[in-house]
Amino acid sequence: MNIEQAIEILRSLISTSLLIIAPILIVAVLVGVAISLFQSVTSIQEQTLTFVPKVIAIGMVIVFTAPWILRQLMQFTIAYLSHLPDMVR
Repeated sequence: MNIEQAIEILRSLISTSLLIIAPILIVAVLVGVAISLFQSVTSIQEQTLTFVPKVIAIGMVIVFTAPWILRQLMQFTIAYLSHLPDMVR
């Protein structure tokens, strides 16, 4: 394996990781901003009010996007396992 192959694997790994984590992060940020806005408008400063909705929203996103996430991970794994014989030369 040469340096170009290693860089390509790392680039592909990072882009796949960002693609998989993006829906979860977007929902977490949106829920966090909505809860913060609600807290600032109502002057409620309860700590569990920020934690529980985020956990529920992130859990729902993971449940609904799990098939897509697994498909992406399987495609990535299959692609690099099929290129494994070329990499060891």
